[in-house]
Amino acid sequence: MATRELGLARRIHVWARRPETRRACAEKIWCDAVFPEAVDAVRDSDLVVLCPPVDAIVPLLRQVSPAVETGALVTDVGSTKSRICRLGSHIVPKEAIFVGSHPMAGSEKSGMEHAAKDLFRDRACLVTPLEESPSGQVDKLVEYWKSLGMEVTTMSPEKHDEIVAQISHLPHLLASLLALHLSRKPEAWQAFCGNGLRDTTRIAAGNSGIWRSIFEENKEELLRAIDGFEVELGRMRSALHNGEWAHVRHLLEQGKSYREGLD
Repeated sequence: MATRELGLARRIHVWARRPETRRACAEKIWCDAVFPEAVDAVRDSDLVVLCPPVDAIVPLLRQVSPAVETGALVTDVGSTKSRICRLGSHIVPKEAIFVGSHPMAGSEKSGMEHAAKDLFRDRACLVTPLEESPSGQVDKLVEYWKSLGMEVTTMSPEKHDEIVAQISHLPHLLASLLALHLSRKPEAWQAFCGNGLRDTTRIAAGNSGIWRSIFEENKEELLRAIDGFEVELGRMRSALHNGEWAHVRHLLEQGKSYREGLD
């Protein structure tokens, strides 16, 4: 939608796994053609963007790679990068290039019905080239995301996975576990919940299948993030147990300061 709105492509071809999604795409003015087979959708394309769940990106890339054109740039939008980028660079034809992307946008709501042409505006995007990735093609991909209104940073796939484990995957895990914990309490308690709980657990409403795949792909970095969080939780638990109220306030102030910095 954004690519069409901003005039960044001469034509936009689409494939989706579900027939009903393909039918819905065919009715959109931003879509020039829809194909029942993914391999046919990528033919004659300068830019190919793969958008399935992270565990389906590599299989999909293997499926479409025979039709990837000479000089084509292939990317993805997955929220894990190390395995996808290392395998992707070997799967695409030698005359093409794969460079990973992760636009940090969206919400707990999934599906095309929640799409918006301004989804990417003023949001972060991480582009993750390999050491051997041609700088010209990397620059082209960076410019594409910038044209959609994103703030783009390049880094290695491994650094990406370390960062997002802390700022994205761990928060989702904690929100889900908090919701799980409360689900075991009397159902009547839900009537007393305020906006604080709704805000804190909003992302727990995300697609569980997609997030399971993300946790599997980034398991090692997520485990390190959990270890770090357990240290902080232990500090708070100890301070509460020992009645160290000045330290409790100090920990709360540190958290408050970080949260204010996000705005």
